Amino acid sequence: MRAMIQAAGLGTRMRPLTHLCPKSALPVRGIPMIGYALAWLASQGVREVMVNLHHLPELLREAVEHERPSGLAVSFSPEPEPLGTGGGIRRARAFLRESDPCLVIAGDMLLDLELAPLVALHRARGDAVTLVLRDDPRGDHFGTIGLDGEGRVRRIARRLDLGSEVESGVYPSVRILSARALEGLPEREVFVDLDDWLAPRLRAGDQSIRGVRLSAERCIWEPVGNPTEYLRTNLHPPPLSYLDADARARARGVRFGPELVLGAGAELGPDVELRRVVVWDGEKVPAGLRARGGVFAGGSFHPCEPGEPDR
Repeated sequence: MRAMIQAAGLGTRMRPLTHLCPKSALPVRGIPMIGYALAWLASQGVREVMVNLHHLPELLREAVEHERPSGLAVSFSPEPEPLGTGGGIRRARAFLRESDPCLVIAGDMLLDLELAPLVALHRARGDAVTLVLRDDPRGDHFGTIGLDGEGRVRRIARRLDLGSEVESGVYPSVRILSARALEGLPEREVFVDLDDWLAPRLRAGDQSIRGVRLSAERCIWEPVGNPTEYLRTNLHPPPLSYLDADARARARGVRFGPELVLGAGAELGPDVELRRVVVWDGEKVPAGLRARGGVFAGGSFHPCEPGEPDR
């Protein structure tokens, strides 16, 4: 099976951290975020992966090459200008349609779920598109997608509502796509897959775009889209079945303390007091710094929680 990791975004909500590093390569407990995605895909039997890239592409390439599991082939889809979630899929279409179905996921999250039953359901129903949803109490914050009694998509957040909804869930940007679905992509370069590709098909009566809602236990998902989420995931990561991330990080020289992550080779000056802080690899924290709720990277402390200035 082939998969695509979407990692070409500018990461504007994660600034200033993404001025230093592409979002999908940001270290989560000492491991680049994309390393988690690669490890999960390999654990699910995926053997070929495409990664799209745009912002700081060489840093992302380096992270991928360093984290790539043995036996997983990775290629890249450079985007001179960001193409959006749909445009990225369209550019990778020739790669993706050689796998029927294929998988497309976001690169800014930690994810753990069993893929095989979802692929089996996708095939059994004859779906063109299957969107994976999660029963999640954060629906008011992230928005939800609604399904009818047959699993057909009937609502996309507040942007599309065709009625007949019986259940809904948060969408963690996991889609299973049949090869035939890729033939119906819009003939333009830049677009969003949900709004500019799937929504028009739904309005036209397409019955082959469905979803499947998983319980929180069956779908571990932690988004890492802004500094607050980034800090929280570093300090309180979800349990993952496919990777002992802390053991791997410690082997690389990462250290952990109470609400503290110290990257490999990081040095703390005298009288430093850090609480709820992530220090990136190789950083030298100056003497006397007292900081809480943020990240020390690029030689500076960056607050990640409201009301937590650099002190």
